[in-house]
Amino acid sequence: MFKHVPWASHEDKKQEEGKHEEEEKSLTTILNIDQRGDLTLLIASIMASMRKTVEMNFDANVALSSSPSKPAASEDEKIMNKDTDPATADVNKLDEEKKLKEQRQKELAAPKMKELKEEALRFIDQWRSNVIERIGSIVNSKEEASSQLESAHAKAPTSSATQDKKVNPIETEPEAADTTLKELFPPIDTPLSSLEEPTRILILHSTLLLLLSLEHYIAPSRVLLLYLTSSLHLPLSVLTDDEEKTAKGLLEAAKHMSGESETQKKAEENKQSRKWKVGLASVAGAALIGVTGGLAAPLVAAGVGSVMGGLGLGATAAAGYLGAVAGSTVIVGGLFGAYGGKMTGEMMDAYAKEVSDFAFLPVKEKPNPLTSTNKDASSSSAKHEKEIKDPSSDTSKPLSTSSATAIDDPSSRRLRVTIGISGWLTEAADVTTPWDVLGSNAEVFALRYELEALMNLGNSMQAMISSAAWGYAKSEMIKHTIFAELTAALWPLALLKISRLVDNPFSIAKSRSDKAGELLADALINKAQGERPVTLIGYSLGARVIYSCLMSLAKRKAFGLVESAVLIGAPCPSSTGDWRVMRSVVASRLVNVYSENDYILGFLYRTSSIQYGVAGLLKIEGLPDVMNVDVSETVSGHLRYRYLVGSILKTIGFEDVDLKAVEAEAVNLKKMDEEEEEKSYADKAKAQGQSIVKGVDGKILFDKEGRPLMEKVWKGGKSGEEKSEGEDKDKPVAKGKDDKDGADDEAERLEKVVQEKTQQGLLQGMAQKLHISR
Repeated sequence: MFKHVPWASHEDKKQEEGKHEEEEKSLTTILNIDQRGDLTLLIASIMASMRKTVEMNFDANVALSSSPSKPAASEDEKIMNKDTDPATADVNKLDEEKKLKEQRQKELAAPKMKELKEEALRFIDQWRSNVIERIGSIVNSKEEASSQLESAHAKAPTSSATQDKKVNPIETEPEAADTTLKELFPPIDTPLSSLEEPTRILILHSTLLLLLSLEHYIAPSRVLLLYLTSSLHLPLSVLTDDEEKTAKGLLEAAKHMSGESETQKKAEENKQSRKWKVGLASVAGAALIGVTGGLAAPLVAAGVGSVMGGLGLGATAAAGYLGAVAGSTVIVGGLFGAYGGKMTGEMMDAYAKEVSDFAFLPVKEKPNPLTSTNKDASSSSAKHEKEIKDPSSDTSKPLSTSSATAIDDPSSRRLRVTIGISGWLTEAADVTTPWDVLGSNAEVFALRYELEALMNLGNSMQAMISSAAWGYAKSEMIKHTIFAELTAALWPLALLKISRLVDNPFSIAKSRSDKAGELLADALINKAQGERPVTLIGYSLGARVIYSCLMSLAKRKAFGLVESAVLIGAPCPSSTGDWRVMRSVVASRLVNVYSENDYILGFLYRTSSIQYGVAGLLKIEGLPDVMNVDVSETVSGHLRYRYLVGSILKTIGFEDVDLKAVEAEAVNLKKMDEEEEEKSYADKAKAQGQSIVKGVDGKILFDKEGRPLMEKVWKGGKSGEEKSEGEDKDKPVAKGKDDKDGADDEAERLEKVVQEKTQQGLLQGMAQKLHISR
């Protein structure tokens, strides 16, 4: 594979020398002077659009009826406009707009908001300056590129309205990632789009290397490449494949180089600090890079060039584009999380003192329980964690390049990181299993935290919806809107009687999720992920963790770390102010997935600050760069999100979804729906003193009209004649004092069930940890 490097065979070297002239291509050889000017102008225009996006986030006029590109007219001006008919003018709408605009202006005039805007623009301007100078130094000149940056104009936004989608994740056809690419990153007209495809691909690849030469690959850099991919009319797969091959090239070249003595020296130095103890199987799996000794620039460049294969960029040009990165394994290691605040045992130990069980677990380094028959889904992950325990604890066996292969497989490393966060658990495997739906274009990790609190919540919610009180209450709740339930306290009394099942677990888990979000922000700021962009995806309280994380990042003015964030069924405020703050630290997509029929979330959130709204129950208003996804048709209960993550991501055109895992996820959802339906029939039958009738296959029998067959249950325990559900409607559910006492008794019984299930789940978690420590 690596024909330029010293360990390549003589035959490979000879063959490569024959192709040397053909491969020695660069931007200056494939583009003429005018085309190189077009390239810097295109990049300058893209970055101007990116800056405009930041400005729009703090614009009070955005999403009003007027164009965001010019100041909104006053209400009097609108009415006096010659194109406006005073007789048909919607005065009420104009008044609403006036109040909304005044409210936003007041919000944006707050000192903290003004400071956030200034810092966000300062960050993007500094990044733009660094990028254009670097690209200009290679393509034409720094002066010409800087001049183009100053004169470049942002492309007008395609829409001034909030992005709203109403979808059924199960039935809706998936939106192609390439279609979504053009919607989110509208192509900018450029003569370069008419070049031959191989030339356009080489332009994209060269730009990636130039961005890496800045010694980081932060979120705005990837957004720039997404715009460039769209503008060059290339499929998204070209960029993702290029990222994968470049990561592999950098790490493969470094892995094969040197350093037994330096390796042992590093291990000795880190013995006390535990820098090497990466027992969390974290993104610091690339830590080997940092101790492989000095690596000459042409060697790293050759490794990257060889892996890139048919793209045709010469090794010399690659070395020049990579700059200092090509000559420093320290920088390469830092890029992949080997230095600084990596996800080491030391850092996680400190975090775990504040939030128990805090850890990042690799998702793809274990069998996929959705597509595999292996019952022990965590065995591979456990083995991996065991293999990368602290090598400095055994000085007789220094870490060598031979062990490097077992620890750090370059084929699994990527230039991007995705972190999935589960919001409630019923077993230890729920930490990672929902995220098997994510593909392999990024390194995927699951954030584990507060196992006991999340298991207690998950089991409590399941117990609540399985109760007779919930079955009765649900039929009452659908008579009102969920917001009427929240604001008028119309919850059925029977349900309130068993609310103690979930209120305390939810309150505890919500508080600890807020703390976990702050720690996650700290981990990102300390570059646990290296110098790579991060995508955050979470459902339920996992979305609350993301909310807390983004708010903390904004408070600390930590821009450029998060590429995208998807909050699903989020128990957090829906206020425009909060989401404006969150948007300031997300470079690409910020998505709010909600359901107006999520009665469980509404019930859990009823004692919180509902005046600020609940993001998981309604759309975010007034921010065009926040995507709202309405899944009300599919999500009638909070617990369904666990089995809809992949379907939701697929439907909105998320770029990295494992379709086979999504299909398996759908099978599990169908099974859960069937179990809930069967229980619903059983509850109705029980309320009427009957039981449902099942066939020899264990499935419910139905009459010709589609109603489940029931039979009378006598006090002696024997059943009588079969009846359909509709034949016995004269036995309403008992109410009054006995019903209240029954609700109390049911709550006590369910509390015991929850405790038992939570203890069983914690024992599973302990068993996994013991397995890892062996």
